[in-house]
Amino acid sequence: QVQLVESGGGLVQPGGSLRLSCAASGFTLEHYVMGWFRQAPGKEREGVAYVTRNGAMTYYIDSVRGRFTISRDNAQNMVYLQMKTVNPEDTAVYYCAAGSHNAMQAVKYSYWGQGTQVTVSS
Repeated sequence: QVQLVESGGGLVQPGGSLRLSCAASGFTLEHYVMGWFRQAPGKEREGVAYVTRNGAMTYYIDSVRGRFTISRDNAQNMVYLQMKTVNPEDTAVYYCAAGSHNAMQAVKYSYWGQGTQVTVSS
Protein backbone atom coordinates (compact mmCIF):
# COMPACT_ATOMS: atom_id res chain seq x y z
CA GLN A 1 0.00 0.00 0.00
CA VAL A 2 1.01 3.64 -0.33
CA GLN A 3 3.29 4.77 2.45
CA LEU A 4 5.18 7.95 3.23
CA VAL A 5 7.42 7.79 6.27
CA GLU A 6 9.14 10.91 7.55
CA SER A 7 12.25 10.90 9.70
CA GLY A 8 14.97 13.25 10.88
CA GLY A 9 12.99 15.47 13.19
CA GLY A 10 14.15 16.41 16.65
CA LEU A 11 15.33 19.22 18.87
CA VAL A 12 17.60 21.81 17.28
CA GLN A 13 18.94 25.12 18.54
CA PRO A 14 18.05 28.39 16.85
CA GLY A 15 20.38 28.98 13.94
CA GLY A 16 21.02 25.28 13.55
CA SER A 17 20.30 22.84 10.74
CA LEU A 18 18.26 19.71 10.29
CA ARG A 19 17.50 17.42 7.35
CA LEU A 20 14.16 15.72 7.10
CA SER A 21 13.73 12.62 4.98
CA CYS A 22 10.62 11.04 3.51
CA ALA A 23 10.69 7.44 2.32
CA ALA A 24 8.02 6.58 -0.23
CA SER A 25 6.70 3.13 -1.07
CA GLY A 26 3.72 1.53 -2.77
CA PHE A 27 3.60 3.98 -5.68
CA THR A 28 5.83 5.40 -8.39
CA LEU A 29 7.38 8.50 -6.87
CA GLU A 30 8.28 10.13 -10.18
CA HIS A 31 4.59 10.37 -11.07
CA TYR A 32 3.89 12.75 -8.21
CA VAL A 33 4.65 16.27 -7.11
CA MET A 34 6.09 16.07 -3.61
CA GLY A 35 5.51 18.64 -0.92
CA TRP A 36 6.43 19.35 2.66
CA PHE A 37 3.85 20.79 5.01
CA ARG A 38 3.96 21.74 8.67
CA GLN A 39 1.51 22.29 11.49
CA ALA A 40 2.38 24.19 14.62
CA PRO A 41 0.34 23.87 17.82
CA GLY A 42 -2.89 25.79 17.53
CA LYS A 43 -2.30 26.66 13.89
CA GLU A 44 -3.55 25.36 10.60
CA ARG A 45 -1.41 23.13 8.43
CA GLU A 46 0.61 25.17 5.94
CA GLY A 47 2.54 24.25 2.87
CA VAL A 48 6.28 24.82 3.11
CA ALA A 49 7.73 23.73 -0.22
CA TYR A 50 7.14 21.49 -3.17
CA VAL A 51 9.25 19.95 -5.92
CA THR A 52 8.03 18.99 -9.38
CA ARG A 53 8.04 15.41 -10.62
CA ASN A 54 11.47 15.50 -12.19
CA GLY A 55 12.97 17.78 -9.57
CA ALA A 56 13.59 20.59 -12.03
CA MET A 57 11.50 23.19 -10.25
CA THR A 58 10.87 24.02 -6.63
CA TYR A 59 8.63 26.41 -4.74
CA TYR A 60 8.95 27.80 -1.22
CA ILE A 61 6.82 29.95 0.98
CA ASP A 62 8.36 33.30 1.79
CA SER A 63 9.21 32.49 5.39
CA VAL A 64 11.53 29.60 4.45
CA ARG A 65 12.86 30.67 1.07
CA GLY A 66 16.64 30.87 1.20
CA ARG A 67 16.80 28.74 4.36
CA PHE A 68 15.11 25.47 3.34
CA THR A 69 15.85 23.28 0.34
CA ILE A 70 13.54 20.57 -0.96
CA SER A 71 14.96 17.80 -3.10
CA ARG A 72 14.07 14.34 -4.32
CA ASP A 73 15.74 11.16 -5.48
CA ASN A 74 13.24 9.26 -7.58
CA ALA A 75 15.56 6.29 -8.00
CA GLN A 76 15.77 5.88 -4.23
CA ASN A 77 12.12 6.85 -3.59
CA MET A 78 13.21 9.60 -1.23
CA VAL A 79 12.30 13.23 -0.66
CA TYR A 80 14.27 15.60 1.55
CA LEU A 81 13.90 18.92 3.27
CA GLN A 82 17.17 20.53 4.29
CA MET A 83 16.50 23.15 6.95
CA LYS A 84 19.10 25.78 7.79
CA THR A 85 19.17 28.80 10.07
CA VAL A 86 16.08 27.55 11.82
CA ASN A 87 14.18 29.69 14.30
CA PRO A 88 11.52 28.97 16.93
CA GLU A 89 8.78 29.81 14.41
CA ASP A 90 9.83 26.70 12.47
CA THR A 91 8.70 24.48 15.36
CA ALA A 92 5.98 22.19 14.03
CA VAL A 93 5.12 18.69 12.95
CA TYR A 94 6.41 18.33 9.41
CA TYR A 95 4.61 16.16 6.87
CA CYS A 96 5.55 15.03 3.41
CA ALA A 97 2.82 14.53 0.86
CA ALA A 98 2.34 13.35 -2.72
CA GLY A 99 0.11 15.22 -5.12
CA SER A 100 -0.84 15.61 -8.75
CA HIS A 101 -0.50 19.39 -9.16
CA ASN A 102 2.31 21.89 -8.85
CA ALA A 103 0.56 23.61 -5.97
CA MET A 104 0.92 24.29 -2.28
CA GLN A 105 -2.67 23.74 -1.21
CA ALA A 106 -3.09 20.69 1.00
CA VAL A 107 -6.24 19.63 -0.85
CA LYS A 108 -4.11 19.02 -3.96
CA TYR A 109 -2.21 16.24 -2.19
CA SER A 110 -3.54 12.69 -1.98
CA TYR A 111 -1.05 10.82 0.16
CA TRP A 112 0.38 11.91 3.48
CA GLY A 113 2.94 10.71 5.96
CA GLN A 114 2.45 10.56 9.70
CA GLY A 115 4.70 13.53 10.40
CA THR A 116 7.90 14.18 12.30
CA GLN A 117 8.28 16.71 15.11
CA VAL A 118 10.76 19.55 14.74
CA THR A 119 11.39 21.68 17.82
CA VAL A 120 13.61 24.74 17.65
CA SER A 121 14.63 25.82 21.10
CA SER A 122 17.69 26.74 23.11
